[in-house]
Amino acid sequence: MTFTASQIALLISARIEGDPEAAVGSFNKIEYAKEGELAFLANPKYEDYLYSTGASVIIVNEKLELKQPVRGTLLRVPDAYLAFATLLTKYQEIMSKQLTGIQQPSYIASSAKTGEHVYVGAFAYVGENVVIENNAKVYPNAYIGNNVTIGENTIIHPSVSIYHNCVVGKNVIIHAGTVIGGDGFGFAPQEDGSFAKVPQIGNVIIEDNVEIGSNATIDRATIGSTVIKSGAKLDNLIQVAHNVEVGNNTVIAAQAGVSGSTKLGRNVMIGGQAGIVGHLVIADGTKINAQSGVSKSIKQPNSAVTGSPAHDYTSALRSQALSRKLPELEKRIKELEAFIRQLIAERV
Repeated sequence: MTFTASQIALLISARIEGDPEAAVGSFNKIEYAKEGELAFLANPKYEDYLYSTGASVIIVNEKLELKQPVRGTLLRVPDAYLAFATLLTKYQEIMSKQLTGIQQPSYIASSAKTGEHVYVGAFAYVGENVVIENNAKVYPNAYIGNNVTIGENTIIHPSVSIYHNCVVGKNVIIHAGTVIGGDGFGFAPQEDGSFAKVPQIGNVIIEDNVEIGSNATIDRATIGSTVIKSGAKLDNLIQVAHNVEVGNNTVIAAQAGVSGSTKLGRNVMIGGQAGIVGHLVIADGTKINAQSGVSKSIKQPNSAVTGSPAHDYTSALRSQALSRKLPELEKRIKELEAFIRQLIAERV
């Protein structure tokens, strides 16, 4: 499948500079792209490749000033990275629409309902009273438990498990190996030192436009719901415990963990390997640095914290700057002590 520069320009509202009939059939990095491929330039440090690339079409920022002639056709847009992402999304939509129908062998309960243009891959299991809405895709080896709802245009990748009663919204992407709705870590200590399991009878609700990476785990609530709100983006290998709420457009990087009943606000950013203890409230716009350990609620919106226990990011930078000066300060203190001893000796 090939597209001309003029067709692509319509998709991303670009201004064409060069041959509008230049055709491309695939994508590549600007440093490796060949004739017939499309590339983009967003980071200025790669600009030298613009003049050597073999790409037939290159998406660039509107304000880029050329230092020398370019071989390919340029598509100028306000934000090259965003335009390229938009283009990839359109391409993916076109390719995914080719997947429809029910592959065999697979199991779909007689009470399950599937909409139009749904795809269910081989060896998938779809339980009782499941609803899979229009254009949703369930890839091979996925498990969809009883009473689950999957919204329109949602993609469930291979080997994803969605336990009973969970709700997945529209335009959601869940990557391979992720488990939605496993039991929360609920155990009551007994007098003999053993632990009694607390039944986890809630569910998980994933709202619209959420993306969850591979091998993440989102536990069902003890009572009520664990909620991932619309627009949130979760990386690979993330643990979200029971009754957690992840706010709108919050992003969490790989290997981070959020303990039970913690509420994350809107537009929170959490770095990789960060840990947040349970029953906290994290204010809107908070930024938590990688490997931070958050043990107290953060009530001030747009705060930035780092370290373990996590504390104010700016103060932490000052402390780091001072710690680097400690050897010099120690030397100066010793010199001052020697000088004082000399003054005392002279007076005596």
